Amino acid sequence: MGSIGHVTPQAMHFAQPLALRSGARLSEYTLAYETYGTLNAERSNAVLVCHALNASHHVAGTYAGQARSEGWWDNLIGPGKSLDTDRFFVIGVNNLGSCFGSTGPMHTNPATGRAWGADFPVVTVEDWVDTQARLMDALGIARLAAVIGGSLGGMQALDWALRYPERLRCCIAVATAPNLSAQNIAFNEVARRAIVTDPDFHGGHFYEHGTLPRRGLRVARMIGHITYLSDDAMEEKFGRELKGDAIGYSTQEIEFQIEAYLRHQGDKFSEYFDANTYLLITRVLDYFDPAREHGGDLTRAFAGAKCKFQLVSFTTDWRFSPARSREIVKALLDNRLDVSYAEIEAPHGHDAFLLDDARYHAVLRACFDNVAADSRDAGRAEPRAAPKPARLSSGDRPTYPSGEGQS
Repeated sequence: MGSIGHVTPQAMHFAQPLALRSGARLSEYTLAYETYGTLNAERSNAVLVCHALNASHHVAGTYAGQARSEGWWDNLIGPGKSLDTDRFFVIGVNNLGSCFGSTGPMHTNPATGRAWGADFPVVTVEDWVDTQARLMDALGIARLAAVIGGSLGGMQALDWALRYPERLRCCIAVATAPNLSAQNIAFNEVARRAIVTDPDFHGGHFYEHGTLPRRGLRVARMIGHITYLSDDAMEEKFGRELKGDAIGYSTQEIEFQIEAYLRHQGDKFSEYFDANTYLLITRVLDYFDPAREHGGDLTRAFAGAKCKFQLVSFTTDWRFSPARSREIVKALLDNRLDVSYAEIEAPHGHDAFLLDDARYHAVLRACFDNVAADSRDAGRAEPRAAPKPARLSSGDRPTYPSGEGQS
C-alpha cells in the first residue's frame, strides 16, 4: 500500500445564491476541496468523503514542506488501501461554516465588509449536502459511486441517500446515528456555554477585538474529547498514573496523567480551531433528524432511498452506540433496501473510526470491491455525463490538524 504523496487544496466559488434551511440566504460562497486519483472516462468512479466536526477537506496525502500534515483518513485512502485511489476518484470537501478554507465566520460578510463572526447563518447537514451536490455538478459528476463519512460525516452520507437518491450507488455510514440523543445534545451545550461565557468571546465578534476565546475552546475540546474515548481506552492509556512522583495535594495543578492529556488536547485545539465554527457545527449535529419530518418514523424517512448501504459501528462507542446504527439498519430493512452491517469489537470508543483496525478496514475494502464492480457495470450501461464548466483555483496550503478526536 502506498501514499498519495503531496496534494494541493483547491477552491471553487459559487456566485449562485444558496437558500438555507433556516430561512437565511448566502449570496455567494466558496468551497475548499481536494481530489485524489483519476476520474474515469465514464465518470462512474467518484467517491465523496464527508468530514466530521473538526476535520476538513484534507482527507489523504501530505502538503509539501509541512511536517505531520497527513490527511485525517490517510490510513484508509490511497493506492492499494481500502478506498483505493488506483480505482476511485476521491473528493474531500470542507463544509460551509468551517475554518479551513470554505466560507465561514472568519470570512468577510459582503453586506457589511466585516467578518461574519456570530452573524454567519446557521447551517444544517441538508445545507451541506446541497452545496456538495452543487460541487459535483460543477465537476461534471452526475452520480457518485459512493458517499462515505464517519460520525457527523456519516449523517451527511445518510442525507445524500435521502435527498439525492438517484445520485449515489452506495452510502457508507460509519459510527453515526439517525439523530443525537439528549445526552449528546447536553454535552454539546456544555461545550458551547464554555465558549460563549469566555470573556474574550465578545458575543462572537472577537476578531474585531483582537482576542481569541481560548479558555472556552480548551474546555469545549476537553469535554468533547472525553466523549470520543471509551472508559477502557482511557484506563489502559492513563489509569490513575500521576503526573509527578507523588500527589501534590493541589486543587488547581495537574496531578494525574489524564489531566495533562486533556489539557494538552485543549491547548492544541484552541490554537487552530475557530470558536464560532465550533458553535455552528455542534448545532449541525443537534439539528440532524431526518425522521422528524415523518412523525418520528425513521422507516418512512428512508422510504425514498434507492442505493446500497454499508453501516459500521464499534462496540465501545458510547457516543454513537451500535444500537443507534441498528436503528438505521432496521429502517432500511423495513424498506427492503440492500444493507450490510458490521459491528466491530474495538476498545477505542468513538475514535475507532479514525484508527487502524484490520477487521474494520477489511469490511470497507470488501465494500469498495463491490462498489468498484457496480461502477464498472454502471460505466458500461450509463452514458457519460457531460461536464459543466468549472472555475478551479489552487488555494493556499494552510496547516491542518490531525483527525484525532472528531465528533
